[in-house]
Order: sequence, then C-alpha cells, then structure tokens
Amino acid sequence: MENTIKNIAASAVPSSARGLFVSVVAVGLLGIAGCSALPSPPSRPVLYDFGPGPVATAPSDRRAPLPPLALADVEAPGLPEGSNAVLYRLAYADAQQLRPYSQARWSQPPAQLLQQRLREQLGQRRAILKADDGAAQARDAAQGGRLPAVLRVELEEFSHLFASASDSAGVVRLRATVVDLTPGGEALRGQRVFTVRTPARSADAAGGVAALADASTQVAQEVAEWVEQVGR
Repeated sequence: MENTIKNIAASAVPSSARGLFVSVVAVGLLGIAGCSALPSPPSRPVLYDFGPGPVATAPSDRRAPLPPLALADVEAPGLPEGSNAVLYRLAYADAQQLRPYSQARWSQPPAQLLQQRLREQLGQRRAILKADDGAAQARDAAQGGRLPAVLRVELEEFSHLFASASDSAGVVRLRATVVDLTPGGEALRGQRVFTVRTPARSADAAGGVAALADASTQVAQEVAEWVEQVGR
C-alpha cells in the first residue's frame, strides 16, 4: 500500500518537486506507523475499602445503653507512614519483608479504615466521641459528673500473609488501651493485644483485601466486647 501511495503521489506532481514530495509522504507514513506502535498508558491501581458496612436497619437493642466512650485516632506504628498500599508477606520466603501489590491501593490509610469500623461497632450501644473533642467531653462530664473513658488503638499488623503459595490469610493485630481521665492524669483501666486471622479466598490482592476487611470487622467486635468487660 505504501508503494502505491508513492507512485500516485509521484505521477501527480512535476518531476522537479517529485523527490521532495515522495520524501514528505514517506515521513508521514513512518510517523503514522510509529504512533500505532506506542505503548498503551499503564492501568490505574484499583481502589479498595471495607465495603458499605451495614445497609439495613439493625434490630433495636433493648439493653440499657453503655456510657459514652472517646475514641482516639488509630495509630499505625507497624505500617509504613501514610501509605495506602495493600501489603502482603511471604512467610515461607522472607516473613520480615512487607511487599506492596503494584495495582491495588486502599482508598484511605488502613488506620483510618479500621477506625471507621471500630466506630461503627462501638457505636451500636453507646455514643462515640472524638478523644480531642473537649467541648463534648465537658458537656458529658457536666451531665454525669465524669469524663468518658478513652480508647486508644495501635495497629501493629495489617497484611495479606502467605503461609505458602496457595495458603494465605488476612492478618490484623492491634493493641487496645482503655484509660480513665482523672484530675491527676490518665489511669489505666485495661490493655490487650488482639490478633485475628481470616483465610483469603484467593491468592491475590482482591482475596487479601476481602480477608482483611473480614478480619477488621471481627477484631472490632472483639474490642467492643472487651471494652464492655473492663467496665466501660
């Protein structure tokens, strides 16, 4: 086809300009061919979260409501600071190395996603305040004569852990601490480490994300039960 275009172009112009015209046409054809060979732009990473949460009205709980609780911002000393990467470990190869999935990201840092899940679970029977909301705490103290306890959570592990190439699970480990606010400072009421391991349905980012979401829901339920047991 390229030779045909050159022949037609050559016969349609004077001989004095024929060489230049053919050269221009050839360069144009090469440019078109070059454009078709350019690589396609890289695909954008898939964004994940924990899902929509409860989408139906929960049945009313006839038990007496629990005292308000202040939830501090979840800290994540065991994760790369500010990272939204979905992380995995190969326990059978190098368990000390955290590796990111190249095409998978959390919509927010895992600590923020976990905090939302904790707030949803804890808030089923009590008012959940922000630990730095001094005005709300002051109002509560004025009404009940006591400041709400504070729950602090440190996220230590949040990864898709592979025991083998085909056996993996979402692992969430956190340290929860409940303190009472007193005129003399904070008084420790209780502290506990929670570890939840949920099998992954597939050995990829999607499977790891689903397992971590399930593990986060389970650990939030366990934390809520424990906070109630320590008397708050």
